[in-house]
Amino acid sequence: MMVFKRLADLGGWIALGLFAGMAPVQAADVVTTKNIGLELANQIAMASVEACRKDGYQVSAVVVDRNGNLRSAMRDDLAARFTLQIAQEKANMVVMSGLKSGEFRKLRADIRPELNHIDGLIVMEGGVPITAAGLRIGAIGVSGAPGGDKDEVCAMKALESVQERLDFAE
Repeated sequence: MMVFKRLADLGGWIALGLFAGMAPVQAADVVTTKNIGLELANQIAMASVEACRKDGYQVSAVVVDRNGNLRSAMRDDLAARFTLQIAQEKANMVVMSGLKSGEFRKLRADIRPELNHIDGLIVMEGGVPITAAGLRIGAIGVSGAPGGDKDEVCAMKALESVQERLDFAE
């Protein structure tokens, strides 16, 4: 008789565990996130402009946070005015997709024309995610070099220059 009681108790615990596993997930009242700070955003944007300058290109670089909010925008002296807008739209595409903008462009040619009509987005190469300690904290977009592939190289060089800070960010 005692064995049956213990099995019933065990069954109750199992049922309770299953029931708890099926409980609806509730949203937290307060959400804590990690985001890119202004100093780091400025440093990445400037390093991108400088990297392109070394290659003879006048560009704009824009860093947005993980939600697409503008954190830093830099336009080199002779970069065209419109490069700022294009750079920000490239960065926004990264925020939307989670991928480098050029990678997204290659994967989703089927919806590229439609996305290019959404205010604030452009599907072109030159946008790169910014991750710190494995979390995406923002994105950088670069525009003005003769080709998005060259814009992306400048963005990548900038991220390499701060990679240690990103790897060990808390």
